[in-house]
Amino acid sequence: MSLFGAMRLPRSVIFGSGQRKTIGAIAAQFGRRVLICTDERLSNTPEFAAILADLENCGMTTRIYGRTVADLPIEGIAECTNENRSFEPHLAIGIGGGSCMDMAKAVSLSLTHHGNLRDYYGENKIPGPVLPVMAVPTTAGTGSEVTPVAVVADTEKGTKVGISSRHLIPQVAICDPELTISCPPSLTACSGADALTHAMESFTALPREMSPDLVVKNVFVGKNVLSDQFARLALSNIWSSLYRAYTNGNDLEARERMMLASLAAGCSFGTAGTAAAHAIQYPVGNATHTPHGVGVALLLPYVMEFNRPKCVPAFAEIARMLNIRGDGDDQLSHNLIDETAKLLESVGIPRTLKELGLPFDKQDWAAENAIGATRLVNNNPRSLDLNAMYQITRAAYSGDRASLRSV
Repeated sequence: MSLFGAMRLPRSVIFGSGQRKTIGAIAAQFGRRVLICTDERLSNTPEFAAILADLENCGMTTRIYGRTVADLPIEGIAECTNENRSFEPHLAIGIGGGSCMDMAKAVSLSLTHHGNLRDYYGENKIPGPVLPVMAVPTTAGTGSEVTPVAVVADTEKGTKVGISSRHLIPQVAICDPELTISCPPSLTACSGADALTHAMESFTALPREMSPDLVVKNVFVGKNVLSDQFARLALSNIWSSLYRAYTNGNDLEARERMMLASLAAGCSFGTAGTAAAHAIQYPVGNATHTPHGVGVALLLPYVMEFNRPKCVPAFAEIARMLNIRGDGDDQLSHNLIDETAKLLESVGIPRTLKELGLPFDKQDWAAENAIGATRLVNNNPRSLDLNAMYQITRAAYSGDRASLRSV
């Protein structure tokens, strides 16, 4: 098969310890009024105060929206938009975790294209460019600083929804690992496990048939030679550094490698897409009110087990890269799944949906709601129907991963 690759990335990606000090000078290239989207905790830190002072020293007039909350309810997006429409910012900066960066994306959309945010749910619904966004992550996990996605919570519908468009990709991503030093172990594990899932699912995403309109009609185009390179970079760094960062938050090298991994995983899944673990997490997260990264990571070994018959060569390639031992591709593919589960358990990720708090009678409900996430379901390397979803959610609830080997 002919080689195919596609990438859509920010115009500038700046990575390295101390690089937050470039924010002011780069932001000034976009204009003089900047809206900063962050959360209450971060807005009261010395690091944020230094970034704000840098912006002001570079001649910027700033407005701060510091009430971003996890899962990003659409009411908060509307509030931020309405409060700052008359300010007419030239740039929106999202500083924080994925919700803060997604807030900047969503507000930029709302400030540029009027109407109901629900009009843009799904893929390729945004008609044109939005207000420029700069993304500054303070966790190493979501990869939102480089992706074409904003995930919001539609509280009226009781679900999380993705808005996907190349127009949502930030213009600039500034990734400073020093900003993650203060992340507690639980957040380090949750965000790092999210990056692991992004990289694994994008590396094994279903390859698409090449056509002239593939990258025009689709935001996510499946496994390809360019996204694979970023997935490999992410996986190798997560494998060497997630446990280190979790057990010693002051290990700067581990923090650097985890932020590099998160960035690389974002570059990978931002083009290739993710799959079944993400599809199932949406209803599970809504039912349990647990972090996205915990949910997708818990589900990952079960999804890998289900997908293994279609992923033996890919899993074996990853296993060899990570120096996991085994005789032949088949054994290596099994061993990779086992070692992935062990790594996640070592950083405190729950093993089962029961431990996560999903009620017993919600197992099949989660499957029934997940099958409707067609973008993610269609990206899975092994075909999914409702019965397959039942098998995965039931195994993930009981912890019986072996039951999926005969499915």
